[in-house]
Amino acid sequence: MEGSTLSGRDRYLFIRILEACNADCFMCEYGLSRDRFRYSVESFAEILPEAKRAGIGYVRFTGGEPLMHADVVQLVRLGTEHGMKMSIITNGMQLPRKIEELHAAGLAQVIVSLDGASAETHDVFRRSPGMFENGLQGLRMAAELGILPRVNTVVGPHNYTEMPRLQATLTEAGVKQWELSAIKLNRHIAYPDPDDVRKVCDPIYEADPATHLIPLGRRFYGDNAEEQERYFNSSVTPRASEPLCHLVDDVIYLDAKNNRAFGCSCLPHRSEDEVMGGAPVVQEDGTVWLDSPRFRKHQDYFRTEGPTVCTGCSTTAAGYSDDVARLGNVPEWQF
Repeated sequence: MEGSTLSGRDRYLFIRILEACNADCFMCEYGLSRDRFRYSVESFAEILPEAKRAGIGYVRFTGGEPLMHADVVQLVRLGTEHGMKMSIITNGMQLPRKIEELHAAGLAQVIVSLDGASAETHDVFRRSPGMFENGLQGLRMAAELGILPRVNTVVGPHNYTEMPRLQATLTEAGVKQWELSAIKLNRHIAYPDPDDVRKVCDPIYEADPATHLIPLGRRFYGDNAEEQERYFNSSVTPRASEPLCHLVDDVIYLDAKNNRAFGCSCLPHRSEDEVMGGAPVVQEDGTVWLDSPRFRKHQDYFRTEGPTVCTGCSTTAAGYSDDVARLGNVPEWQF
């Protein structure tokens, strides 16, 4: 039946619509990329009926920087016309001048990446002057228009001390959701004093939600002693609790340029391995198939093995899975 899922929950479809970016973030492989790939309106139109059949209710455009895509407003409008709730994750530089068009096209949620509590720090981390003020202004405008405003923050040794001030700034700005996830690099992330991380950041999570914006999901450094030891000693972020990762039942991440689908936005890579490397979406005969047997094999592997093998889980992914295990459902836009 169209739109049905085994879980009964609407699924998320992430689409990386381009790999170009106008920011120069030190932790990102797409920094200042001038890659020419653009996901076309025609490709999105082709995949939407299959997305409906697969039970997709939410679509999130990611990149690179999605607002550099010349047809991003048309893409949002097309998804909205097909009954999808549309979201974009952006660095925010172009958001103030595009948010009204995106609102008219039906955008439901906007996510801005902010890593510092002020322009003096964030713009240095992102090596992009003006990005903090534009992002914050865009978030305020989104809130006024009725678009759900969210911030994603990458936190590490370079900026964890800024998080209490960032929490205050986002609360005052009317931001409704905040993902605070650990920086992921291909090396050990060394914190000189883990106790100071706990001292600074524990109050963020323990604040009164009636007066403060509380981060989604798990603490980026772990909710218990075992997770914290694994994080501070081995840089392994908190992950879905055993025995199962439930997130992969509800997420499809499309690397459109390379025609690969993955069961989580934390997993994409270009491996051709039949299980680890996801699955092709456009088949050899030209048909579009999101929930192919090969994708389900990939999904099944991470459902059972993810809680023990994943090393780069996000706080929202781990929290989402645990909420499903505990409650059987999750609120809208929890991932």
